[in-house]
Amino acid sequence: MNNVKKKVLIFCDWYEPGYKAGGPIQSCKNIVHTLSGEYDFYIITSDRDLGDQVPYPGIPLDQWTTISPHSSVWYAGTGSMSAASLKKLVHEIQPDVVYFNSMFSKAFTLLPLWTLKRMGFKGRRVLAPRGMLQQGAIRRKSFKKNVFLRLFRLSGLADRILFHATDKQEEQDILGFFPGSNTVVAENIPNVAEGAWAPLSKQPGELRCVFISRIHPKKNLLFLLEILGKIPGKIILDIYGEADDQKYTEICKQAASYLPGEINVRFKGPLLHQQVFNTLAQYHIFALPTLGENFGHAVFEALSAGKPVLISDQTPWKELGKIKAGWDLPLDSREGFEKALLQMLQMDQHEYNEWSKNAWGYAHRFMISFDYLTKYAKLFQ
Repeated sequence: MNNVKKKVLIFCDWYEPGYKAGGPIQSCKNIVHTLSGEYDFYIITSDRDLGDQVPYPGIPLDQWTTISPHSSVWYAGTGSMSAASLKKLVHEIQPDVVYFNSMFSKAFTLLPLWTLKRMGFKGRRVLAPRGMLQQGAIRRKSFKKNVFLRLFRLSGLADRILFHATDKQEEQDILGFFPGSNTVVAENIPNVAEGAWAPLSKQPGELRCVFISRIHPKKNLLFLLEILGKIPGKIILDIYGEADDQKYTEICKQAASYLPGEINVRFKGPLLHQQVFNTLAQYHIFALPTLGENFGHAVFEALSAGKPVLISDQTPWKELGKIKAGWDLPLDSREGFEKALLQMLQMDQHEYNEWSKNAWGYAHRFMISFDYLTKYAKLFQ
């Protein structure tokens, strides 16, 4: 029997200790952490977090840094990514699989894919679009993205790629742009709150809401702020996330300033991922009316922490209302969002405990039901 582990080379724009890019970092990190007993992972990533002007402190650049017995990271310094340097690294590692954690990255998808093509690389190439082919995502800068995708097809870079879809809808999105391509559906490996369900005090007429995501038009924070203005009651909304779009952030802050006095909106800035579950514990409901998520790590983390969620219907988390774990609503139904917030605002302790327990149970049953090792073997074997 051959016990030699396969080598998986991963290209991703950001990796830990980065956290500001949110879901894509978690998706990649959780693959490595969960499957490193089965594969040897080599990660090539940037030397700084999303939006930062300086590299991570204390981390050596342009050399391998071992982070566990089966995983090493190469933090590429500014200007160091080139076809020649990548060719050298690929020859050094001799990977069986090369995995790309983005659809539109020039440095960490296009350049390495082109280099592998020029090298005649014979191993497997796996690309995870990470929700970037969803209709909501494509509508942002649609002309540039559609031109890019057309050139991507014409260049031949899509040849021999195995696409990683995280649900059936993403598989359809992929096939819409790349008809006849090979796909494997393997759900994202999420983080889950540990420990038993714990209650949080809830009085009718009071509500503590939390939004954890990048402040960007795709995440649709402005929509949430506009909805809040319609709700009569004492509401706190705390917003955690990187200001990924400064103009949009200023618009959101201005909208928050116009809200009635009983509604207190606080912009808290980026949140370290190790602080997420302790932070979630302080709130009654998680809100994210996103234009589209291929998974929604923050949504799942909130559910696993026993927080009912108020989200759009543009995520994989569906029919939450039927099990009293939250709401997944169409974005053209502002009235639906208003009713959901009002219902949560008016809940007493007994009713809130029921919804909170249901959210917690839903997430933990989800974790039990998926055999990640078998599903990811279809990508890497």
